[in-house]
Amino acid sequence: MTGYVLPAGSSPGDGWELEITQGSAGWEHSSLRILALAPGGSRVVGTGGEEMFLVPLSGSATVTCDGTTHELTGRSGVFEGPTDFAYLPVRSSVTVASAAGGRFALCGARTEVALPFRYGPREDVPVELRGAGQSSRQVRNFGAAGVFEAASAICVEVVTPGGNWSSYPAHKHDETTAHECELEEIYYFEVAPGPAGQPGLGFHRTSSSPGHDIDITVEVHDRDTVLIPWGWHGPCAAAPGHDMYYLNVMAGPGEERAWRITDHPDQAWVRDTWADQAVDPRLTGHGGH
Repeated sequence: MTGYVLPAGSSPGDGWELEITQGSAGWEHSSLRILALAPGGSRVVGTGGEEMFLVPLSGSATVTCDGTTHELTGRSGVFEGPTDFAYLPVRSSVTVASAAGGRFALCGARTEVALPFRYGPREDVPVELRGAGQSSRQVRNFGAAGVFEAASAICVEVVTPGGNWSSYPAHKHDETTAHECELEEIYYFEVAPGPAGQPGLGFHRTSSSPGHDIDITVEVHDRDTVLIPWGWHGPCAAAPGHDMYYLNVMAGPGEERAWRITDHPDQAWVRDTWADQAVDPRLTGHGGH
């Protein structure tokens, strides 16, 4: 598999701002598409052999499937806070329309399990403050296992304040054991600009795990994407002054939909330090950041 790092604008599809399919990624389970709609625009999405979470990145949408319509209030942007979302069933035809325009992520996973078309309210999204000190980040577990029913897809959002580190300690989920699940993962990034619109940046690291060679150390910018077929992934570092968002899409071959990970042995100790540190005050008390 080649092409782990996809710079913004480098992987468009037929009408998609970004299209990562199982075929283009060179793997079997996870996908991500980003749909940009002009004001008054719409698109019919055929889910085919995938279930999908439809997540507003910016803007509102009307989503219709088999005669049922859900109105997604959405948000002005990913740094505003969690959003409501829709779950799109496998083998469905879904119309997505936006009166004012917007950008919408479709997080997919292959499955044969047919579950109903559903609405996920913003107020039901569990918001977790993970880590402490400079490892503080906000995790929005809208599509986590055990939170919202799906067959295979596991999806979360992470916001890392400028100057902080996340996906730390580095961890992996590339084999099936009693303590770990095999999951392909997509990281889609948005990076907040500076006060005068200066482009932001951050960094991402993926390294080899036993039996799985990979070596990525990359400066990431707004709307870049990184594919993680295997290996230790993390940390992600947000440059001072530039908050970092990423959308994680995971799926794998296991019959159990679960997120079980192994921490990198050289970095696992850092978890023990969080008990004596305060969570970054930029995150506390806010549904957004």
